[in-house]
Amino acid sequence: MLPDSDRLGETQEYYFSMKLREIAELRSRGHAILNLGIGSPDLPPAPEVLEALTESARQPDSHGYQPYTGRPELREAFARWYATYFGVDLDPTCELLPLMGSKEGIMHISMSFLNPGDEVLVPDPGYPTYRSATELAGGVVRGYALTDSGGWLPDLEALENEGLDKVKIMWINYPHMPTGAAAPAGFFHRLIEFARRNRILLVNDNPYAFILTDSVQSILSVPGAREVALELSSLSKAQNMAGWRVGVLAGAEPYLQTVLRFKSNMDSGMFLPVQRAATVALGLGSEWYAALNAEYRKRREVAYRIMDALDCHYRRDQVGLFVWARCPGGTDGYGTCDRALYEKDVFITPGGIFGPAGNDYVRISLCSPIPVLEEALSRLGGGARVPHQSQPQ
Repeated sequence: MLPDSDRLGETQEYYFSMKLREIAELRSRGHAILNLGIGSPDLPPAPEVLEALTESARQPDSHGYQPYTGRPELREAFARWYATYFGVDLDPTCELLPLMGSKEGIMHISMSFLNPGDEVLVPDPGYPTYRSATELAGGVVRGYALTDSGGWLPDLEALENEGLDKVKIMWINYPHMPTGAAAPAGFFHRLIEFARRNRILLVNDNPYAFILTDSVQSILSVPGAREVALELSSLSKAQNMAGWRVGVLAGAEPYLQTVLRFKSNMDSGMFLPVQRAATVALGLGSEWYAALNAEYRKRREVAYRIMDALDCHYRRDQVGLFVWARCPGGTDGYGTCDRALYEKDVFITPGGIFGPAGNDYVRISLCSPIPVLEEALSRLGGGARVPHQSQPQ
């Protein structure tokens, strides 16, 4: 056997990749596991999106290679979407780069801008791919702790006091996953000034912008943001197209051209019928998002009751596709999740996979229908309990 490359270092297989394999094994042994872990929407895309896919797939000229920068009509649809919902005007010819999912973009950005030894500010808790992509690109992860008492926001003054000379990229993600924190008024402005002062490339990963939020926000709406910031968006969550792998990188042309130099050597353009269907999905009206959120609100109420059954404490002001909650005193997230899985056949996510600051927390996905959530509640002993919601701090 060949030895592993040095590049892999301590990077492990993605948690959900391992856990889904374990769940499949448990199911093969007769366990009816309820999966409340991963954020993979169970609802279908809009009917007109499916029709656009199938109609395009029937065309004999739909199956060849596509442009590395995506079809012009897809980039134009992304530009209209940004203008309509975010109030941001982007040039579709050079300020939008379609991607095969935003997770791909995280790797592309890391490989395009990092040299060995460059430091990267990574949120803790935060999406694990920020850390793994940094490591694979030869960068040095510098975690910044987020806390409930701090509103799950970075302490920018403390970071500057520590010194940032070696930092090249800072990953942010608002609405935040896994905590469900939304960006408060003025926060993006402070981040842009922070990035400018410290010559840091700021990247906002923004797939949850439309899910249970009071307002739809883009960091690119801040004046001067394009000088120091990029933004990743995705159709995985709000358009129910997770398996289709459609995302976009938005920002200034020089940054996108650098990413394209790497990306064009790693893949080809996405399947044309997918691009045509994505174009339709981006044109969905506000009624689509309203209906989607109406369903998620109902599911979230059941998820809160599950957290009550687990004696976990949560905030009702969180947004996004999950419910995040602190475990009762004397227990941690891994133990709580193991008991739910191995004793009750219910899989929920331990907060520790998102970083040490998440060790005392668990997360429930809203990507299961209400009967499944109610069955999980029943298995976990849910009944008439006093809610354990925490007050916003």
